[in-house]
Amino acid sequence: MPTALPLLAALTWSLLPLLWQLLTSLRTPEALVLQGPSAWLQGWTLANYRQVLQGDPPFWRYLFNSCLVGAASTGLTLLLAIPAAYGLQRQRPALRGGISLLLLAAAMFPYVLLFLALLELARALSWGNQLLALALPYAGLSLPLAVLLLRAAFADLPAELEDAARLEGLNLWQRLHRVLLPLLAPAIASTAILVFLFSWNEYPIALTWISRNDLLTLPVAMARIAGSSVYAVPYGAFAAATVLGGLPLLALVLVFQRQIVSGLTQGAVKG
Repeated sequence: MPTALPLLAALTWSLLPLLWQLLTSLRTPEALVLQGPSAWLQGWTLANYRQVLQGDPPFWRYLFNSCLVGAASTGLTLLLAIPAAYGLQRQRPALRGGISLLLLAAAMFPYVLLFLALLELARALSWGNQLLALALPYAGLSLPLAVLLLRAAFADLPAELEDAARLEGLNLWQRLHRVLLPLLAPAIASTAILVFLFSWNEYPIALTWISRNDLLTLPVAMARIAGSSVYAVPYGAFAAATVLGGLPLLALVLVFQRQIVSGLTQGAVKG
């Protein structure tokens, strides 16, 4: 039992903000400012969820937009990152180390500094109000980290596996498709989740590239939730939108939780 106490404390600390957000989404604005134990006996409501769901366009449209952009950017990133990571791992150690440092620098570079350049690019190529066009900068920004993660996963695979497949007469595509990629499924799943989360949460690029109300992604749409007056902050509606917006991510993590955990721990034990 004593060994479970730190785990229970960590779990409570992690879940407390989520519980607070859920409770806030079920309270009226007046109840949020009440003090004392009696405050929890009154002021419960579903009006915040009705306000969010009855918008025009409906809230589910924004969820669909974010899911579409996230899926497109994740697929494009993996399509480019997997062969790039394989090629990087097959380079000479000195060259591989130099390229990895460049990729690490690119992954750590604050992309907000590229904001104006990306905006000019979207204007020149007429990518404004093109929902799927958001997948291009998202994939480009996620690519360095994805290549580094997958390169490390390729490095954990024994070279003898590919040598044996080569002796069996398999070409490069067949070796990747039949031998290497099935073993890398956990690493690919964890990388895909990270890329999807970045696309799901990204705000500045989506704010400036998309102006049509029916094409907004979830973070931009949530920022436009209005209160009952200019001076009122709709904390309850914000919380309700956050709860609803987190449901797809929760479902995604629950479905792929085994692959995610395996991918995060892959290579942690040697020998």
